[in-house]
Amino acid sequence: MPVDPDLFRTAMARLPGGVTVLSTRWKDADHAATVSSVLSASLDPPIIVVSLHADSRIRDALDQVDTWGLSILADDQAPIADWLASPGRPVIGQLSRVPHHRAPESGAAWVDGASAWVDCRTRQIVPAGDHDLVLGDVLAVREGRSDAGALVHLRRRVHPLR
Repeated sequence: MPVDPDLFRTAMARLPGGVTVLSTRWKDADHAATVSSVLSASLDPPIIVVSLHADSRIRDALDQVDTWGLSILADDQAPIADWLASPGRPVIGQLSRVPHHRAPESGAAWVDGASAWVDCRTRQIVPAGDHDLVLGDVLAVREGRSDAGALVHLRRRVHPLR
């Protein structure tokens, strides 16, 4: 018997996920999106996995560019998460309202004030239904403020966590 997609979505919404911003630079433009399906897959070598909708603009950009950055958002950055998750936002200038600096290896935008940052190179992309799993070799890591909390996505909302 097939699983009801709405019921599955509701059940998975009860599993909290850290809120991040994935970004890359392609065609002289910054591409960025809020992502809450991220996991540390390996410590040796350091590898992370990000789940992206197969039809998303950020996923299309990763077909062209193999390096990208991940900003692990702090507890006070919900407006940034909301903006970069909003459908129809422009590619050009989408980060003009988001303070950021350049990642050391990828040149991607790292969001200022995040609790941590990771710079990656795509190792492999694995199709997984309507999403793709992007495995990234970690090139650089930085920690933010020691007192920074985190944002979590739970029940389709973003919540600060201290």
